[in-house]
Amino acid sequence: MIPTKLNLLLADDDLDDCDFFQDVLSDLPIATSLTTVHNGVELMRLLTQKDFELPHALYLDLNMPGKNGFDCLTEIKLQERLKHLPVIIFSTSSDKAVVELLHGKGANYYIRKPAEFSNLKKVILKSLKLISGENIPHSSKENFIITGN
Repeated sequence: MIPTKLNLLLADDDLDDCDFFQDVLSDLPIATSLTTVHNGVELMRLLTQKDFELPHALYLDLNMPGKNGFDCLTEIKLQERLKHLPVIIFSTSSDKAVVELLHGKGANYYIRKPAEFSNLKKVILKSLKLISGENIPHSSKENFIITGN
């Protein structure tokens, strides 16, 4: 069951990608609110604020200044308050070794950033449906990558 409104957090240093992501959310039939940060240091500062209400999911880019997505993912999964936060890697990388490493580090899903609006819309919608339930499990390797198919 999808909550009335999904609160999402996007950590991405590419402002165009952030705008693209927001445009997609605005075009979906699911109510969302989006908070955006532009580097890993800012992300971890926000997530570790005691009064910050954790989002339903974090979309995490890997290549960011200050602290990269790998380091952020590691920190998130080591902290009691954050370790159950669904983390969806949102990256341009298609390196299979990187994808396997991220799965092993506890990311819930992986999305390779599509260039086309329609494909991005499909993968974001699919990811929202996957994370909208209670107790989001760590996905199997076979279901880790979310595609537009």
